Amino acid sequence: MAPPTWQITDFGDSALLAKAVGSGPEHCWQAVQRLADALEPDDRVIDLVATYDSLLVEFDCDEVTHTELTEAVHRTIAAQPTTPAPLRSRAFRIPVVFGGSCGPDLPAVAEELGITEQDVVDALCSREFPVRFLGAPAGAPMLDGTPFAQPIGRCAQPRVAVEPGSVALSGHQAVIYPVRSPGGWRLIGRTPLKLVDIADEPYVPYQPGDRFRFVPIDADHWSDCAAQIVEVVDA
Repeated sequence: MAPPTWQITDFGDSALLAKAVGSGPEHCWQAVQRLADALEPDDRVIDLVATYDSLLVEFDCDEVTHTELTEAVHRTIAAQPTTPAPLRSRAFRIPVVFGGSCGPDLPAVAEELGITEQDVVDALCSREFPVRFLGAPAGAPMLDGTPFAQPIGRCAQPRVAVEPGSVALSGHQAVIYPVRSPGGWRLIGRTPLKLVDIADEPYVPYQPGDRFRFVPIDADHWSDCAAQIVEVVDA
């Protein structure tokens, strides 16, 4: 498949928005991740925010102009290999207590889908979920590709506070709340793993392109799994 074309526009006084167009959503997402990786060493770039099909490039407007950085982005795109190497991808196993007080919305999700609660859990644990990007707050892993044909509706009334480690569904996505925060996604479980460590660098161990697999555990095993998230090295 041909690489995507790029639309690069000014985004305020100190940012550019590079949008990948065409080639299908998966190829656009991969192209955005590769462009972010290629621009990361540029000292003039302050921050990079990658999404499904676009990259926000924030820069120091005292050091570089929109025109200069736009030209630099175009040069970086032109230098990308025609057949790029696969994105780095690591696997993480995430223990989850499903249902009960850890997943109060699991019964409603099962009813909405017309299946049992165990069917929901089995389906979610039967596959790996790619981390598409890191969202708010605090590097929340935005996971794609829930195994259900219909999208999952959000809560009619968002919660003021969702506990850290909560696993939630909305639409065709899943997320794990890394810190206590408001939220309107449907809570179906909770992991005892600590995802964020602000004293570490980077403060989350996963990146876009990594894969998560949920593993059901009993609440009795919560303390056994309460540790920093651990990478699983593929054989």
